[in-house]
Amino acid sequence: MDIGSEQWKILVEEGAGTLDIHIKRKITDQFSIHAVELIKWNRKINLTTIIDPVEVAVKHFLDSIISVRIIPEYSRLLDMGSGGGFPGIPLKILIPSLSVTLIDASRKKISFLKHIIRDLKLSGIDARQIKTGELAREKTADNCFDVIICRAFSRLDKIILQAKPLLAKDGIIIAMKGKLSGSEIKTAGKYKTSWSVIQYKLPFLELERSLIIIKG
Repeated sequence: MDIGSEQWKILVEEGAGTLDIHIKRKITDQFSIHAVELIKWNRKINLTTIIDPVEVAVKHFLDSIISVRIIPEYSRLLDMGSGGGFPGIPLKILIPSLSVTLIDASRKKISFLKHIIRDLKLSGIDARQIKTGELAREKTADNCFDVIICRAFSRLDKIILQAKPLLAKDGIIIAMKGKLSGSEIKTAGKYKTSWSVIQYKLPFLELERSLIIIKG
């Protein structure tokens, strides 16, 4: 099976269905463009270590859209450490009304993100080469995001520390992680925030994942 093939698209659609997320073919067509370009650019710059077709479908795209039901339409969303565009771009494709900002410290990764945004003809989405701490120091960025999301970005306490200054009133932080350790939860507990944890398994690969939702 090749990435972007008909078989690959069916795999994504069936996998989404097992997560109770129903996506149309035009969505998987866009996912396919993103995936093909990701692998093509990955030969030149380090975007991902995941290159197996099934793993790309599951670990990048299906994992990215798991939070779609808890993100309100028209939200201003920040994807911290977006890398190859995950989860921000798949979420934008699924929820077109989102206003999305993708940030990453790597100039090369931002070049890829700007390229794929153009390729997909997406509007209401921007990619910036900037660190989260630097963004927080921009006065225009204070408290301006309704949803801040990140995947495999850092420890939970560091995520909260960096995201809090950028979070709007009543906003949420969504941290996408593997299996949570007790020590990580204990360390993050010092911030006295209200949070919940959704545990799930990725289809086909049966990998355990955790979605931590932190209220501002």
